[in-house]
Amino acid sequence: MSSRAGRVLLGVSLVIVAVVLLLVLKDDGESDNGEKRGAAQGVPGHSPAQPSEKSDKPTIPTIVVKGGEPAEGILSLSFGEGEQIRFRVRSDRSEEVHVHGYDIAKDVPAGGQASFDFAAEIEGIFEVELENTGTQIAELEVTP
Repeated sequence: MSSRAGRVLLGVSLVIVAVVLLLVLKDDGESDNGEKRGAAQGVPGHSPAQPSEKSDKPTIPTIVVKGGEPAEGILSLSFGEGEQIRFRVRSDRSEEVHVHGYDIAKDVPAGGQASFDFAAEIEGIFEVELENTGTQIAELEVTP
């Protein structure tokens, strides 16, 4: 092989190596549409849960009740049938929280919280309310 052909072959090889390295190093976790892969997408239908820096688990939506009212307004929760419904209720006063349709009720002590965790088995739109006052604190939607 001539010296000129050897240099051309070396040059082409270097270009190929550079292109491969560029492609491998460019893949920093972004998908083709610019979204980060592996980022928490959240529970469908409500504001996306953000993973903590220590964990990739999505945060559980929490409804904060102050003075007998939902502090952030009525929370919309949406799940697909078969998913696990999870949310918490914190209250500054003792309350009973009732999930209509599923007929699940839990007591929340003053200054405490109650956690809800059940399967989305019934399709529809359901109120989550403070039972004693009839105050709606969330709307739960389960879709097929």
